[in-house]
Amino acid sequence: MLAVRKIARGVGNIEVQDVSEPRPGPGQVVIEVNSSGICGTDLHIYLDEFETHPPVTIGHETAGTIVELGPEVNGWIVGDRVTTETYFYTCGECSSCRQGRRNLCLRRRSIGSKQDGAFARYLLTPASNLHRVPDELDLESAALTEPLACTIHGVLETAGVRAGDNVAVTGPGPIGLLALQLAKAAGATVAMMGTNQDIERLTLAKELGADHSINVQQIDNVIESITDAFRADGADLVIECSGAAPAAKTLLDVARRGARFCQMGLYGKPILLDQDAVCYKELVVTGTNASVTSAWTRALKLLAEKKVNAKRLISHRFPIEQWNKALEVVKNKEGVKVVLKPGAKSS
Repeated sequence: MLAVRKIARGVGNIEVQDVSEPRPGPGQVVIEVNSSGICGTDLHIYLDEFETHPPVTIGHETAGTIVELGPEVNGWIVGDRVTTETYFYTCGECSSCRQGRRNLCLRRRSIGSKQDGAFARYLLTPASNLHRVPDELDLESAALTEPLACTIHGVLETAGVRAGDNVAVTGPGPIGLLALQLAKAAGATVAMMGTNQDIERLTLAKELGADHSINVQQIDNVIESITDAFRADGADLVIECSGAAPAAKTLLDVARRGARFCQMGLYGKPILLDQDAVCYKELVVTGTNASVTSAWTRALKLLAEKKVNAKRLISHRFPIEQWNKALEVVKNKEGVKVVLKPGAKSS
């Protein structure tokens, strides 16, 4: 089968290769992949800004159908439609694992970076990681359960968005647009912020419920724009989803005193930031690392009930053979979400 593989550390070093189809061991299943989303982490892997254990098949946002069960798998049958959590292995013994925070396990091995992932026709995964896709949810939308679960963990479970909050979000990419929808579902007022490169995405943000859409390169004073939009002295919660240092600075400026700062985006390198603002404004700063199981349950419920529209984010679809073209779309920030279709044929 064809798979998109990181073959060595260093910038680039990603190829489409023909590899053997996986066979399940005890407690494992094989999924035939319907769709796999390209994540910002995959771009960081391309740039060698994210740790990998090559050679390894990349990709971790996925959904599909079970085609083979290993020994000792109960509760699942061939043909079940599923999505899967990403942690192929966690130790189960460290303090994080024992507290139910497998995402913080120091010995964690995730699909797509340290274990073969979902940019291939077939994916091997532990049955314990599976979540059933509701009948009313299509598999393309279900492939975005993982980024939605990560956003739920960051925005709802960690930062704690509340009804009545004024929320400013930077970065109208997939994570930012999911954060917007979660904040709206929670009863918040939301301002989505972007740049000239994000004009179409800012328009989409309005379609998805943003109360305000702000191009920071087209205004003279960002702070005044936010205070005018919210009719308040700043945002109660700011969510940084762009992974761009200027966006983090902007959010420090627009956060009111006593606000919360939620960091979702990854920069891939150290950045300069005025940490004194955290003290002067007495901000609560939260980071977020991947997801926990509870967030997956909530994500599938929100998708099935159409309180979050993942399908609207998908702008491009490519077969595995066109990986390089798909990556260029991601790097150039064309559209919003790019999905690989392992079963599709290159045209």
